[in-house]
Amino acid sequence: MENKNRYLKALAEDNGQLNEIDLGEKYGLDEDETRSILAQLLAEHSIEYIENKACNYSLIKNRKRKTI
Repeated sequence: MENKNRYLKALAEDNGQLNEIDLGEKYGLDEDETRSILAQLLAEHSIEYIENKACNYSLIKNRKRKTI
């Protein structure tokens, strides 16, 4: 859960500069753990798959989220 919240915050701050796997590695996550977190965030509708610069995932902006 802590890694998921950290990754979501990092994804927001990165603004598509790094791809999703490199972003996870920057925060000490291996590829499998990063993909697992992405799957969880997609299932929760916190992110969506969309080409966004280097990263293929973007935060969903039109729903209210609790502060990260």
